[in-house]
Amino acid sequence: MSPGRRKVRPTPEFFADLDRQLGDERGRAGEPSRGDFQTHDLLAIVERFATGWDDLPHLIPGRADYRVLISVGVLVATVSVDAQLAADGAIELVRLRIDQTLPHADLDDQ
Repeated sequence: MSPGRRKVRPTPEFFADLDRQLGDERGRAGEPSRGDFQTHDLLAIVERFATGWDDLPHLIPGRADYRVLISVGVLVATVSVDAQLAADGAIELVRLRIDQTLPHADLDDQ
């Protein structure tokens, strides 16, 4: 690990959230599979936490050991990840929320 970079590990609860939100296979309307998400979006999420923990907003006011990342995804519209700082200094990804809703094309014409 390089200086300023933290170890990041998703928890079983994080993967349970992922399992509930995405399937094994791609959806008919182009929704990504779990594997697609892990290959593209999850790597970017891990990198953001590993290098930018101190810059992320606190999830709970006054608790610097909990942070949240809300971002656009590579394959999903938006993603929100809650994380906590573990006793060993690693960052644990504990909750995942995926929103695949894209803005209506009609709104772009206004």
